[in-house]
This record gives sequence, C-alpha cells and structure tokens, in this order.
Amino acid sequence: MNPIETRDPRRWWILIVLCLSTLVLVIDNFVLAVAVPVLAEDLHASAQDIQWILDSYILVFAGLLLTSGSLADRFGRRRVMIVGLALFGVASLGATLASSPVELIVARVVMGVGGALVLPSTLSILITVFDAEERRKAMSFWSAASVLGLVGGPVLGGVLIAHFWWGAAFLINVPVAAVAIVAALTLMPESKGPWTKPDVPGAVLSMVGMTALVWTIIEFPKGGFEHTSTVIALVVAAASLVAFLVWERRVAHPMVPLELFRDRDFAGGSLSLTLVQVANGGLLLVLTQYLQFVLGYSPTEAGLAFIPMMVASIAFNGLGAGLGGKVGNRTLAVTGMLVSAVGLGLLAGLGADSGFGVLTVALVVLGAGAGLAQPAAIAALMGAVPQEQAGVGSALNDTIQQAGAALGIAVLGSVLSSAYTGAMPDSAPAAARQSIGDALALASGDTGLVATAREAFSTAMSVSFLAGGAGILAGALVALFVMRGKTTQAEPVEEPALAE
Repeated sequence: MNPIETRDPRRWWILIVLCLSTLVLVIDNFVLAVAVPVLAEDLHASAQDIQWILDSYILVFAGLLLTSGSLADRFGRRRVMIVGLALFGVASLGATLASSPVELIVARVVMGVGGALVLPSTLSILITVFDAEERRKAMSFWSAASVLGLVGGPVLGGVLIAHFWWGAAFLINVPVAAVAIVAALTLMPESKGPWTKPDVPGAVLSMVGMTALVWTIIEFPKGGFEHTSTVIALVVAAASLVAFLVWERRVAHPMVPLELFRDRDFAGGSLSLTLVQVANGGLLLVLTQYLQFVLGYSPTEAGLAFIPMMVASIAFNGLGAGLGGKVGNRTLAVTGMLVSAVGLGLLAGLGADSGFGVLTVALVVLGAGAGLAQPAAIAALMGAVPQEQAGVGSALNDTIQQAGAALGIAVLGSVLSSAYTGAMPDSAPAAARQSIGDALALASGDTGLVATAREAFSTAMSVSFLAGGAGILAGALVALFVMRGKTTQAEPVEEPALAE
C-alpha cells in the first residue's frame, strides 16, 4: 500500500494539539519566574517558601518522567496525556486560589505530576502519527513550540501581572488544557506498546534517583558539600541510579531498554543534547540578570529582548527540516552546535555599556544554531527508538534534557557567582560581593558601587558564556564522532499498535 494513503488525515491537527500541550508546560515555568516577586509579597512567602514553590515542580517532574513514559507505552499514550493535562489544569486552578505558600507548593507538586505525564506522551504520539518522511518536519514544529514558550513565557507573565494579578499566570493554563483535552479526545487515535509485566522496582528506583539527583544539583551551588542534606541527597542519587541500571540489565521486562544506548545515533544524540543543555541551561538565568541589573530593562522588556532569538530559532527549525533529509542529522547537529558556540562567544563579548544591536546579533546567531542542532539530535535519537517503546524513549530524551538543563543552571550559576565575587574589589561591602542584586540594593545613590558591580557582573557573565561555549563544542565533538552520518535510505517504520 502507498505510504501516503495510510497517513492519518488528521495528523497536522493532532500536531497542533501536541504543540499546544507542550507550549502550556514551557510557558508556565517561565511565567512563574516573572510572577515570583509579586506572589511572594502577596502570600508573605519567605525565601525558603519561594525556593520550594520553584523547585517542587521540577523535582516531581524530573522524578516521574521515566515512569510516565513507561505508563504511556503500557496504558495508552493519548490516555496518559489526557490524564496529565487534566491534573495540570486542575492544579493550575488550585494555584490561582492559593492563599498561602503551602497551598501553592501543593498545587505546584500536582502540576509537576501532570507535566511529567504530558511531555513524554507528546513526542511519542508524534513519532507514531507521522511516518519517517514527515516526522522531521513535525518535530521542527514541536521544537518551535518549546522555543515559543521559552521566550513568550516572561513576556506573557509580565503582561498578565501588569494588568491582572499573579494568579493569572496560572489561570491561563486552565482553558488551554481544556481545549487540548477536547481536541485529543476528538482527533487523536490511541496507541500503545505490547503489554509486559510492570517493572515496579525500576519505577521506584528511577523516581528516587532522579529526584535526589536534581535536588543535589539545585542545592550544590548554595554551599557545596558543606551541607549534610546535599551529601545525603548525592549518596541516595548515586545508589539509586546505580541500582536502577543493575536492575534494568537483569530484569526480564525492563522499564527502560538500556540497549538503546548501544545505538550510535541514540547514544550520540543523547550525550550531545545533554552537553548542549548544560551549556544553555543557565543562559536565561544569566542573561536576564544582565538585561535587568546591568542594562536596566524591566521584566517585560527583558522578555521582549529574546524575541530575535525566538524568531531565528523557529526560522532555522524550518530550514533544518528541509535540509535534514539531504545532509543527515549528524551534519546538521554539528553545524548547529558550532553556530551556537559562536553565538555564546558573541554574548561573552558584551559589556556593561553594550548596546541592543550587539545583543541582538548574538541572540540571532544563538537561536539559529539551536534551531539547526536540537531538532536534528532529537530526530536522530528518536529514530533509533522502536515504535512499541516510543513513550519511554521520549521520556529518556526528556529526562536527559531536564537533567542537563538543571545541571547547567547549577554549574553556570556557580561559575557566575564565583567570577562575580572575584571581580569585585575587596573594599566593596561583603553583601555587595555576593550578588549584583545585593550590590544595587546597598548602593543608595553610590554611583561608584553601581558601576563597579555592573562591570564585575559583565566580566562574570563573559566567563559563564565562555564555559557554556566550551560545553557546546564538546557536544559537537560527541555528535561528530559518535553519531552516524547520512543514511542512504530511510529505515522501515513499523505501524503503531492502535487501541480501539
């Protein structure tokens, strides 16, 4: 039968639903970053409360990703995605009604559960709905939705908070989740892998290990291993993840098929993406501070400044979709990573008196590189995943990227902090040497201290971006020497198991 005749005529509508589901997850995290100062004042939240409001989501989300991908393969990808969207929407409504930090933290935990169920399902549904010929183009649109949320989150958050109240940052999720649920029920076919015995020990070990690992990454910059809780978390993470790997290699029906890492495209795509995420993980954290503390942008203006990067990334996503089949994933991924490294190099050249023009050029170059590299690497690793394991394969991709991003925030945050302290003169107040925010708060009209702090932060930012650029170059080397080159013909794609 002609492959074109077997394609689902609703597949592009299904893609819109998948992009919408991904978009709402990405936007939520970056909207919250803008909303924190206002909600902290309204809820009388302490610094520790704010930390839990931010971290509770990512801890639950990262811990459940692998398990949720396995559940999607077992019980149905559409079903799991719908359950996740429902949890996410209900929890978002609960967050808008929160009257205390504890209530908001509980809502964020449930949102993390919902998000973990949704994200792996979106990519696994995509690779079962689209055949090999159209899958690259579909992935480019899916990746573009993530970029749109990344940049649009702070802008949308600023507008909502300026015109309404902090709860609007969560309330916007409710209608989007509702529309996605209705569309999924109406448009999407159900798909699942073959039934196997549940791997309960593997699920428990992965949840404990990933949660402890992300907690260690988050806490390490605050005091290294001087805190007993950080040491305990690291030990738990290491023990759980090692036990998980040993168990998965011995059990008859493993939750995660570790043999996937024997495939060069999967292994190379995974490792290179991890290095890219480590490099880019702290990008927004560092650059947003630069825009607001050094250049004096408002939160909304800082969000708008990322639009050139978003436009470039989306445009080169489309270009990459057309070129991928001609030049191959490896060439496209390596080229994109090299371009991204150049973008980070340009950002490293920014100073306290740099204008918007230089910043725009750097962000366009960075966005172009990301638009070429990430979809190609994802297409390579997902192309190595069997259809029946699409859910857990997608979850592996998501887990790798989440861990890499969290590690990047921790590593580049530590580099930024130490470099800033080192660049500040010993004569500056102790608090001013800890962060630029504290320095500006202490300045009280002291233009000398303000100028010194801004110069020190610019110097520290340059060091951070050079470190990030080195990470991306390492990712390019991994992609070059591990991933396979362009294949001569597409491998046959098995039809997904459809559930009535």
